[in-house]
Amino acid sequence: MIVLALASAWIALIIIGFPIGIAMIVVALGYFHFVGGGLNFAVRLMSDGLSSFPLLAVPLFILTAALLNSSGVANRLFQFAQALVGQFRGGLGHVNILASLFFSGMSGSAMADAGGLGKLEIQAMRRAGYDDRFSGAVTAASSIIGPLVPPSIPMVLYGVIANASIGDLFLGGFAPGFLTAAALMVMVYVHARARNYPTQPRARLVEIGRSFVSSFGALLTPFVIIGGIFSGFFSPTEAAGITVLYAILLNVFVYHELTWRKFLTDLYETAVTSAAIGTIIAGVSLFGYILAREQAPQQIAGLFLAVTDNPLVFLLIVNVLLFVLGAFVESLAILLILVPMLVPVAVKLGIDPVHFGVVVILNLMISLLTPPMGMSLFVVAKVSNIPFQLLARAILPWLVPPAVVLVLITVFPELVMFLPNLFR
Repeated sequence: MIVLALASAWIALIIIGFPIGIAMIVVALGYFHFVGGGLNFAVRLMSDGLSSFPLLAVPLFILTAALLNSSGVANRLFQFAQALVGQFRGGLGHVNILASLFFSGMSGSAMADAGGLGKLEIQAMRRAGYDDRFSGAVTAASSIIGPLVPPSIPMVLYGVIANASIGDLFLGGFAPGFLTAAALMVMVYVHARARNYPTQPRARLVEIGRSFVSSFGALLTPFVIIGGIFSGFFSPTEAAGITVLYAILLNVFVYHELTWRKFLTDLYETAVTSAAIGTIIAGVSLFGYILAREQAPQQIAGLFLAVTDNPLVFLLIVNVLLFVLGAFVESLAILLILVPMLVPVAVKLGIDPVHFGVVVILNLMISLLTPPMGMSLFVVAKVSNIPFQLLARAILPWLVPPAVVLVLITVFPELVMFLPNLFR
């Protein structure tokens, strides 16, 4: 009852406008006031929650994405994708998805994709005669590919809270990321055929080569990360630092677009985003202590184990639970609060924590598209001036392709695990 009361108070504060992290901290401080613990104890818990070496990767990956985005990488990747697939029916829809797949190797964030590439993609599609419903829906749906392909900020956070290998999570996300892109491209083809959307002239080989050379440095980013981690040269956190250095060198010596003004702007954006994430992590540290004190993890584990001891049934129940919650609660909060209580149950049922993590992350990325929360929808609506209500209706058919991929990786764990197992 105490946990339910705290959760209700937290949701009430969010509804009236409190930021998610601040709402958690306020509710937790209220708990400590009545139960005991004091402000000093709460501060120590928050400090301990943030004092994690792997968590340093989060602001570093955010900075990498900001540096590459300000260097005009989004435009280069879009042009390369356009040269590759622009000639197909509904070509710019395919370009939108392929550019997001390329950009995912740098951003690690669905919001960075939706905000960084989104405006560019929708402007190009509008000029080519595509309607806003289709353009906005494709842009929002393709943004969820970002956290599936390394570097992935949600995977770093999951790896920390579940004590799972971040390198294995990065590898495990490749196949679901490519499958999601392929499924969305099938959806684009179906819509384009039905609406007779235009095609573009086939690019000449020299144009493809030129656009590939222009974007080659940026395309190498995920391989720098994965190669360094699995060759033993550096840890995932050190890989994030190396990637920042790589992005700076690429900006200075290849793209020649980094100025002090841009650099300071990128640092400011990184600080703001990292502070928001850090506040949520601090609040989750307090909530985690309260949940442990009230024995919530044991009660949830007992509830699931009383329902089923079948791993597949457990995964299906978790998927339904996360999908429903994700429509109303911010995905990062679900990842940091609920998932730590589910991981021990998954491990007890014989589910690999890497497989479980990739399933959870894809599910939570789908929640970025589900109204009324749907953060990707809000970002796309803002950068494109498309009414949110219009976008919320248009996105519904586009939930099907990633949902199909989610079912596939849930039922067939080999789709996630074959690459991590190859390097173990």
